[in-house]
Amino acid sequence: MSVTLSSTRTRAALRVSARVSGELLLVLAMAAVAVWALGRMWSVVWPLIVGLLLTTLTWPMARYLRRRGWPPALAASVVTVVFLLVAAGVAALIAVPVASQSGELADGVVGGIQKVREWASGPPLNIGDDQITGAFDSATARIQDSLGSLVTTLFTGVSTVVNGVVTVVLAVFLMFFMLKDGPRFLPWLARQLPGRLATDVPTVAARGWETLGEFVRSQAYVGLLDAVLIGIGLWIMGVPLVLPLAVLTFVSAFVPIVGALFAGFVAVLIALVSNGPTDALIVLAIIVVVQQLEGNVFQPMIQSRGLGLHAAVVLLAVTLGGSLAGIVGSLLAVPAAALAAVVWNYVREQLAESPQEPEPEPSEGAAVPS
Repeated sequence: MSVTLSSTRTRAALRVSARVSGELLLVLAMAAVAVWALGRMWSVVWPLIVGLLLTTLTWPMARYLRRRGWPPALAASVVTVVFLLVAAGVAALIAVPVASQSGELADGVVGGIQKVREWASGPPLNIGDDQITGAFDSATARIQDSLGSLVTTLFTGVSTVVNGVVTVVLAVFLMFFMLKDGPRFLPWLARQLPGRLATDVPTVAARGWETLGEFVRSQAYVGLLDAVLIGIGLWIMGVPLVLPLAVLTFVSAFVPIVGALFAGFVAVLIALVSNGPTDALIVLAIIVVVQQLEGNVFQPMIQSRGLGLHAAVVLLAVTLGGSLAGIVGSLLAVPAAALAAVVWNYVREQLAESPQEPEPEPSEGAAVPS
């Protein structure tokens, strides 16, 4: 049986599709402009983001002091000083044991290099000392030829380090002011906005703040889990500097991808120079297994429960963020996805139709219309 399309309904459907497509294009254009503006202001936005994350980490202590009657400025000052002391203590906990055993580690590195040369000179490689010397001379010549690019790379690295220090300093100052004046921000924001925005924007901001707190706490849980599991593995293998390596693993968990690679590289290197290549391979296997469990099981599960996101969404967000913006994208992907979910849920609440109340049933003595 043939079906004849209605020209009127077809034109109406096309008009609706065109209108919806045009509105979506406008929304995407506005989003592209917002991302472009964000990139132009990144030197200010990045310290602000870091300051917000640090504030969510230190706010519970500041809130406790404020509830005990401490003035906001004094509570913020004490919390900031404590945070800096803890950060310095963590750095000392890592650096001091390493420095105290630096002589043994240096001897181990030299011995490890010698073992590698002896292994390379034997079968199946059979690389002689003259070949190693020739390769070294060739590498030296290449370095001399590319001296200009190395100088440029060195200055770029120094500039990156300086920018990182400036970002950290600005973030700490912003953290102090957020701890001090943060509770007054939402009332001030509500007074600046007209009409319904005075209610909607502060509500979304408050929910976003809670979401950021959940993100930082869940990341701390993941880092603690990594540190405990890897620390136990290093202790069983008899690798020295177990406590500094566990602390380094915990701290590096807040920096996706690069942090885990750096902490794992340090642990494997120390295992190599202290215990030998066999134990180093076992330590590498332990780290790979723990990192795979963390990235594919623990982190999605913990963050999905704390942030209200499905584990698959967390995994896809980290992958997309890393492909779009590298390390920074991986760091911000999960909180950005969680904040987007907060906005979407609030919009759904506002657009949802309120359930109609059922009409009261007539009483027995009431007249029922015929």
